[in-house]
Amino acid sequence: MTTLVEGTHPGGFLVWEAFRDYTRETITVAAGTLEPGTVLGKITASGKYAAHDPAAVDGTETAVAVLWGKADASTGDAPAVAVVRGPAIVNRHDLVFAGTPSEGEIAAAHAALLAAGILVR
Repeated sequence: MTTLVEGTHPGGFLVWEAFRDYTRETITVAAGTLEPGTVLGKITASGKYAAHDPAAVDGTETAVAVLWGKADASTGDAPAVAVVRGPAIVNRHDLVFAGTPSEGEIAAAHAALLAAGILVR
């Protein structure tokens, strides 16, 4: 028998949000193929978004948003939707981090998201 594997769904990480027209925005993803729930940072020079990277120095070292659905920017910039402000609550188990961040880096990302009004539970 074939085993089916269900992937992540757009917005599957979201527990609650006040008003979707307030908390979400259309953004531009600058690089990578990203899954729903990916924690994002904002590139200071361009205003575009990429996967949060604690070791970066381009602005993506600070977590500022969570990607709503899949985004494929592997061949260039791609439009996407992200939760960029709260009030919103997200499930920490459904967040996606690029690479293998340490527990301290994850905690710092959660704190940065809280500063944007996105509470990680």
